[in-house]
Amino acid sequence: MKNVVLKGFIVLVFGLLVAGCQASDSSQENMKVNANETNTSSENSSNEEEESAENNTVEEEHEHEEEHDHDHAHDEDTEDIYAGYFEDSQIKDRELSDWKGDWQSVYPYLQDGTLDEVFEYKAENSEDMNAEEYKEYYQIGYQTDVERVVIEENTVSFFKDGEESTGEYSYDGYEILTYEAGNRGVRYIFKLADDVEELPQYIQFSDHSIYPTVADHYHLYWGDDREALLEEVTNWPTYYPSEMDGHDIAHEMMAH
Repeated sequence: MKNVVLKGFIVLVFGLLVAGCQASDSSQENMKVNANETNTSSENSSNEEEESAENNTVEEEHEHEEEHDHDHAHDEDTEDIYAGYFEDSQIKDRELSDWKGDWQSVYPYLQDGTLDEVFEYKAENSEDMNAEEYKEYYQIGYQTDVERVVIEENTVSFFKDGEESTGEYSYDGYEILTYEAGNRGVRYIFKLADDVEELPQYIQFSDHSIYPTVADHYHLYWGDDREALLEEVTNWPTYYPSEMDGHDIAHEMMAH
C-alpha cells in the first residue's frame, strides 16, 4: 500500500514539473516572438524614416532647382527689360509712389569729375567711343538746372537754385518709345492737377522698368507739351537718392 501511494506521489510531482517546464518554454517562446516583432517593427519604422528623409531631401533638391531656374529666368527677363527688350503684354500701369523719396541730380558730379571713372569704364568695355566722347554724350544727357526732386504721395517738389515749387500730379498713362537702336522704352506720364505757374504741366519717368517696382534711380522729362516731351531723347536729367554720395553713384552706374 505504501509503495502504491509513493508511486502515485512521484507521478504527480513529475507531472507538475513537466507542466512547469512547458509553461516556461512557452513563455520564453512568446517573449522571443514579441522581441522579434518589436525588432521588426523598429526596423520597419527606421526604414520608413530613412525613406521619408530621402524623399524630403529629393523634394527639397527639386524645389531648390525649380527656384534656381525661376530666379535665373527672372534675372534674364529683368536684364532684357532693362536693355529695352520686352513684350507689350509685360507692361503694367504704375503709381507715383514708385518714385517717392528725396532725389538729387547727378549732373553736378559730372561737372566736378566724380563720374570720370564711369566714362573710363564704359570706354574700356566699348569700341564705339572713348572716355572723353562718353563724357560729352552724358554732358548733354544729364544737363539740368533742377538739382533736387522730392516726391511724397501725389505731390512733386522741384528745387531750382534753392527755390522750391510743389504741385500735385495725377497718372496720365504710359507711352512706348522705339529707339534707333531697335530697343524700346516706356515713359510713365503724370499731369499737373492744378495750374501752378512755376511747374510743368507734364512729367515723364523712365527708369528701365515696365511694371510696378520701387525705383533706385530714374530719368525725368518735364514740360507743357505731352507729345513734344515724347520726342526728347537726347536730354534726360537723371536722379539718384539724395543720401548717396558721388562715388556711390559712380559705382552703382558701373554695376549696370
